[in-house]
Formats: sequence, C-alpha cells, structure tokens
Amino acid sequence: MIMKFIAVIPARYASTRFPGKPLAILAGKTVIERVYEQVKKVIDDVYVATDDDRIREAVEAFGGKVVMTSPNHKSGTDRIEEAVEKIEATEKMVDVVINVQGDEPFIHESQINTVCECFNDSTTQIATLGKPFGRTPEDIKAIENPNSPKIAVSKEGFALYFSRSVIPFCRGIERNLWPESFPYLKHIGLYAYRREVLREVTSLPQGELEKAESLEQLRWLENGYRIKVGRTDIETVGIDTPEDLVKAQSFFC
Repeated sequence: MIMKFIAVIPARYASTRFPGKPLAILAGKTVIERVYEQVKKVIDDVYVATDDDRIREAVEAFGGKVVMTSPNHKSGTDRIEEAVEKIEATEKMVDVVINVQGDEPFIHESQINTVCECFNDSTTQIATLGKPFGRTPEDIKAIENPNSPKIAVSKEGFALYFSRSVIPFCRGIERNLWPESFPYLKHIGLYAYRREVLREVTSLPQGELEKAESLEQLRWLENGYRIKVGRTDIETVGIDTPEDLVKAQSFFC
C-alpha cells in the first residue's frame, strides 16, 4: 500500500529572539518561502500552519498552501494537529505527517526522504533524525553543548533516550577522548508521525522527563511510543536570531 505523506510547517510571527522571523528576507525571499520550496522538492502536499494573517498573506502570495490555527497552542506539534484536522475535513485522509521547522531554510531533500523511509518499518510510530558528532578530542565541546540534544538508540535504530546531557557517560576514559570512544549522535529536529499517533501524542500531559529536560519528545518515550531514528550526515542551519540570518546570507553568495 502506498502511504500518503503530507508536510506541515508551523510558523509563528511572535518570537522572543527574532520577532517576524518567517517573513525575514533571505536572499530575496522570505524564510518561510525558502523552507516551503525545499520541502516541496520531496513532498507534493505542503502546508504552512500559522495564527498570523501577515504570514498567511505572504504564503498565499508565493502560491503556497496555508492553514489558519489557534494562537493559543503551546507547541508546534499541537498547531500541526489542528492544521491536519482542518486539512482532512476538506481533503484526502493522510497516513504520515511530517513536521518541518519553519526556520530551517536549508533542510535537505535527503533528510526528508530519510524520515519518510523510516515508515517502511511497520513498527515505526514516530520518526526523527540523528547526525553523528565528530570523533576528535575537540568535538567534546559540541557534544557537551546543552542546546544540541543527544540520542541513545537501540540496535534496531529506535530512540532509547534524548538528553541535553552527554549520553552515555564513558566511564574510565578521559573526557576529551569520549568522542573517539563512542559514536555520539546529535538530534536533528525533523519529525514525522503516523496520523493516529499524532492525534494521540497531542492529548498527552507533560511528563516528568520532559519537564526536566525541556524536550517534548521525552513525553512520547515516557508513554511508550517508538521513535525511529534515521541517520543523516548533513548539518542543519537554523535561523534563530537576526545574526543567524546574516550568516545564512553568505550561503547564497
């Protein structure tokens, strides 16, 4: 059976560090248009989910599909669930929903294909990506960065745990030698969900693990969901601040 995939890009205008980020201009186009174009290379049905008319107007102006959602959502996952409910009310039912961050204008086609391929395994409920860290002593700084969550995976490729701390702890080995002693895996925040699983996880209350680490995916693990981890060797370049936007311009020079 051929599965029906759609991609939803949550986009908010309000942002503490970078208000109006989706509409910021990156090499002549808005950030949200750059993201949309990249996803469209792989997925036929792409939607922007937003609560802001300025973003809606911008998406419609470049010919994209947009779904208006409530301004009261606490997470992008909740916003996506509402958007998918509205999409299904007027269009075809879907099998898998891909959640693409609205500040990732350089997301690569291969990364989207990889999360889609995770669903060739019938036991996959949620999929995401991991990228190997470097293996030199200097790479310990990147591994120790709490803003780069790490993933521990099973032999079958499913997530055992996500943490801002360094996992695992290499006992009896000097810390600067940890990168060459263990294949540490960085989490890349691209997600995909089977349709019924997306509906279920958005109804779950926060768990203690999520509260401790401030990582939403721990809520899903704590409730027994299986998260398949695809591998990528491509580093993502997100736009979190105006300074990031300036740096990103150089990629188009």
